Amino acid sequence: MRRGKRHSQEKLFRGDTENLLFRVALNLVLSDSLGPAQKIINRFASLKDIFHAAPQELTALGLEEERARALTSPAIFDQAGRVLDWVAKKGYFLLTCDDPNYPETLREIFDPPYLLYGAGNPEVLKEPSVAVVGARRPTPYGRAVAERLAKDLAARGLVVVSGMAVGIDSIAHWGALAEGRTIAVLGSGVDNIYPRENKSLFRKIADRGAVISEFPPAMPPLAFHFPLRNRIISGLSLAVVVVEAAERSGSLITAGLALEQDREVMAVPGNVTSGLSRGCHWLIKSGAKLVETWEDVVEEFSLPLRERFLARKTEEKEKMPELSSGEKMIFDRLKTDELTHIDELAEAASASISEILAILLDLELKGLVHQVPGKYFQRSL
Repeated sequence: MRRGKRHSQEKLFRGDTENLLFRVALNLVLSDSLGPAQKIINRFASLKDIFHAAPQELTALGLEEERARALTSPAIFDQAGRVLDWVAKKGYFLLTCDDPNYPETLREIFDPPYLLYGAGNPEVLKEPSVAVVGARRPTPYGRAVAERLAKDLAARGLVVVSGMAVGIDSIAHWGALAEGRTIAVLGSGVDNIYPRENKSLFRKIADRGAVISEFPPAMPPLAFHFPLRNRIISGLSLAVVVVEAAERSGSLITAGLALEQDREVMAVPGNVTSGLSRGCHWLIKSGAKLVETWEDVVEEFSLPLRERFLARKTEEKEKMPELSSGEKMIFDRLKTDELTHIDELAEAASASISEILAILLDLELKGLVHQVPGKYFQRSL
């Protein structure tokens, strides 16, 4: 871009829009380099001064030569302008740390993201929230617990935060969507959904909550992005609940970040013979709160919030829908923490597969049963 064109573009962006242009330009180069980015922001009197600095000034602050050249190239404003156009076209939002809509819980952490891209409703970021995270290949028990916990928290008005990964993260999002709202924090850009099979989940969350990322829209899901992403999950939340985690797990990284950020850390106990219980049991031994129900989570909140959410606790037990004798027989043979194959059900009931499938469909419609691949079934209650 010629110098004259650069000047005319800078003149076009004023006030908040100019601030956004500079922050997007900075983000395009330094989204995954938090340390250098913070040093550079603190060193210069204004964001504009960064882009007029000599590359040597930036390398002296710890920035690689290639990034310093990219940051001081006039072309960076063309790229940033295209990103702003894309955000506007998609109807997405951008939040900077000095924006009044920026969540206070996130603003108070040591290294808050200086720019967030988002799809959905930014207002939901300011609501009280709880993170539910865990294993990518959970057991049936872990799946059932995560779904129930997320549903119960969302039903009481809390926002459930997770990372939209496969496993417990996705299950927590779906559970929350059944009763309320949820926030997904990505380790990639909002225009590069990972994993691909979660595109429909992305759309559902954007409709009922928000999907956010500190990475530029097209950024791929690089491995080192996920630990960076985890500090945002914990930073947004009043508490982090871990549901199933191996001894070395990304969920334990999130729990560690939560402790550093003075957030409550909680864990769901599991089967002592399962490797996926070791991370949670280690957390509990180390002082994390043992969680069995949503009340266990809310009890650790400050008094006003605790009273607010416990007041919504219903005195009435959840009513079981009326069941026929056939439905009751099948339902009683299913478990919440184990999978049962349809062949086993058919044998126990001395009935055909088609008859059992018809009964299971009725139970699914009543919200009592769900099916997993391979013709396995599990109780929801």
